[in-house]
Amino acid sequence: MFRGLLVLAAIGLLVYALTDCATSQDKRPAGAPKALWILAIVLLPVLGPVLWLVLSRVGDAGAGQTSARGPRSSGPVAPDDDPEFLRRLDQERRRREQRDRRPAPHDDNQDPSA
Repeated sequence: MFRGLLVLAAIGLLVYALTDCATSQDKRPAGAPKALWILAIVLLPVLGPVLWLVLSRVGDAGAGQTSARGPRSSGPVAPDDDPEFLRRLDQERRRREQRDRRPAPHDDNQDPSA
């Protein structure tokens, strides 16, 4: 029973690593050609997938790297981290303040005694 679970885990790991490698958008993931990684994953049943998973994640730590999940963005994560967004907010705030400081237009129909 235990050996059967180990075999199933090894097959699952192999399938996951193979799929992850094949769908990686990087032409040279983890520093080697994709074809070499696929061979290593298939020919080294447990070691190949483990190496792929470890080394491809270490390679993803750099900015601009890609993985099966798509390109990594080095841009802002949230709007309040985006300098362009903050600059536009500041400009809008200044325009509102300038508009509020302008004197109200004079209405000739108002009664001055009121």
